[in-house]
Amino acid sequence: MRDVFLTDTTLRDGEQAPGVAFLAEEKRSIASLLDAAGLPELEAGTPAMGRDEREAIQSLVEMKLAARLMTWNRAREDDVDASLACGVGAVDISVPVSDLHITKKLRRDRAWVKERLLRSVAYAKGKGLYVCAGLEDASRADDAFLLDLAESVTREGCDRIRFCDTAGLLDPFRTFDRVRRLAGAVDLPIEIHTHNDLGLAAANALAGVRAGATFVSVTVNGLGERAGNAPLAEVVMGIEQVLGLATGVEKLSLIELSDWVARASGRPVPVNQPVVGEMIFTHESGLHVDGVLKDAETYQPFDPAVVGRQHHLVIGKHSGTHALDYALRRLGIESSREVLSLLLPLVRRKANQAKGPLTPDDLWVLWRDVEKGFYAAAR
Repeated sequence: MRDVFLTDTTLRDGEQAPGVAFLAEEKRSIASLLDAAGLPELEAGTPAMGRDEREAIQSLVEMKLAARLMTWNRAREDDVDASLACGVGAVDISVPVSDLHITKKLRRDRAWVKERLLRSVAYAKGKGLYVCAGLEDASRADDAFLLDLAESVTREGCDRIRFCDTAGLLDPFRTFDRVRRLAGAVDLPIEIHTHNDLGLAAANALAGVRAGATFVSVTVNGLGERAGNAPLAEVVMGIEQVLGLATGVEKLSLIELSDWVARASGRPVPVNQPVVGEMIFTHESGLHVDGVLKDAETYQPFDPAVVGRQHHLVIGKHSGTHALDYALRRLGIESSREVLSLLLPLVRRKANQAKGPLTPDDLWVLWRDVEKGFYAAAR
């Protein structure tokens, strides 16, 4: 069961990240992993790009995935025809809707945009397609024009409206207001599509859901143009942990997906990347380690086992005696409070010089030297 439907656009918007290009077999592997993880919809690409892109999309159609495959299209009948030729059953028909984009990029006016969008939606619906109207740069569009377009495509039989924060300029408060206004004006599902230029993509996606959006556009690792899109893993955990809603996504698949797309895209995952980063459940600070050792919930937003991870403690510059004692016990060493107090400054000095945590061997050598010196002094 799902309360929110995630539409993954790694294969379209994600691949538009500068320097990223997926081979056809890589696209199939990513699609297969996303499908197995329970993503209900995948945006597979842009057929108008040419024969290679169409062949790659056709190969995804031939996989007969459980996920619905959608393609991205301009408001042109030949774009829709190219999507039909690929065999998909769903299309996003996108038009710029802000005056900035309409006048500067298209060099047209609002009437032209409206006419092209309505004509293309009607054409696609006449071909039996599921149609999402993608409103590019909706976050900077005039409210009255935005609502007029939404009401008009509804009358044409459109199935969904995509509200795009194309330049990543919104904050969660304005996102909530804009999406709530749109959702209240039309009886169609709303999709929130956010970009991460100001680091707010995931927060804006959640704000959109609170405001009434039931579809959210995401990419694995937040891959996408400029600073990227709303990251799949962060949106899944945010919706489920913060909003208490179901996405139907298998959370144990998130790290495998992240690692695979990182390799295919050539974009490594930062160790502190939320949810999927290698070190997000790693603790060094003395206060934090003390808390985690007493009760893991003191310093965790969710149980790491949910995504197949566990807590990991390292000994470094900020470690305290509790962490030191714990680490030594794991090495089979019982140590007195006096030895620990002598050992701690040496550990911190060593970590500072190494600019990183101590290895078990480093710790054992320091403990041995302190232990010998302590008992020699005692004699």
